[in-house]
Amino acid sequence: MKKLLKQLTETFGPSGYEENVRRIVQAEIKPLVDDMKVDALGNLIARRKPARQTKDTKRIMIAAHMDEIGLIVSHVDDNGFVRFSPIGAASRKYVLGGRVRFLNGTQGVIASDRLDNVNELPTFDKVYIDVGATGRKDCPVKVGDVAAFDRSFTELGNRLVAKSMDNRVGVLVAIETLRLLKTSPHELYFVFTTQEEVGVRGATTSAYGVDPEVGIALDVTSTGDTPRALKMEMALGRGPCIKIRDVGVISDPRVVEWMIRAADKNRIPYQREVLLTGGSDARAIQLTRAGVPVGSISIPVRYVHSPSEMVDYSDLQNAVKLLTALLRTPIDLG
Repeated sequence: MKKLLKQLTETFGPSGYEENVRRIVQAEIKPLVDDMKVDALGNLIARRKPARQTKDTKRIMIAAHMDEIGLIVSHVDDNGFVRFSPIGAASRKYVLGGRVRFLNGTQGVIASDRLDNVNELPTFDKVYIDVGATGRKDCPVKVGDVAAFDRSFTELGNRLVAKSMDNRVGVLVAIETLRLLKTSPHELYFVFTTQEEVGVRGATTSAYGVDPEVGIALDVTSTGDTPRALKMEMALGRGPCIKIRDVGVISDPRVVEWMIRAADKNRIPYQREVLLTGGSDARAIQLTRAGVPVGSISIPVRYVHSPSEMVDYSDLQNAVKLLTALLRTPIDLG
């Protein structure tokens, strides 16, 4: 799992440019699914047939977004300094001094104009990327080029650190569940979605196509276990989180109860999640067509949307166990 997570996190795939991540996923899951396809928005949709069709068989969509936050060039000045706009909710507190890599391989460092108040964070119109150019003509990037943070995967004991843990950990959990899950009473659609960071766009279109009876989003959640953090229960190392609410969705209570029963029965540690900031693909699935009962399994992550997002390895392992246990069991929505 760690080797695959390293590969996934070190691959660049900002919203709208997920192709390289999708190639890795396709290679990993090809022998594990009955069929798969790529739709018009670049979502990878993989289907696993039920062991046998019964009255309890449900069409379940499991969504994990492939994209990460990024940057897009908006202007190059006469001295070769690059101005940019964020793709997704990049945080101002994390960008200064950060290194980025463009899809063409160009590397750069983020710096800022002179600040009148050095104790205030600069707005994005005050920051730029230095790619080592001496002028506009020798600048190796142009308006519209896309970059992402450039950071390698690191192990700090049982804690793993990398850029794009959001949401390559969700992608990893989906892949590893497919490996572990031999049969299911359900028809399963594992959907590796695009453009979640810019408005759950891939989940919106793929859910319309799949038309699921139940939806499960796999994503990360912020934690409340660092000094002076928001007062939230989620913490590293205490198990995957079963989402009850976030900014965009209220999980279906029947789905939440299904998840809790599976965790309790299989003695899998879990946390109850009420997220005060952010959302996930669950919102798009819930609102598709006439509506879908949804829930989410979230991986606790510190420093979300930074170049150094941190997870606990045991949370990933237990998330795989929980999702596998869920998909082995019937769900009663009556």
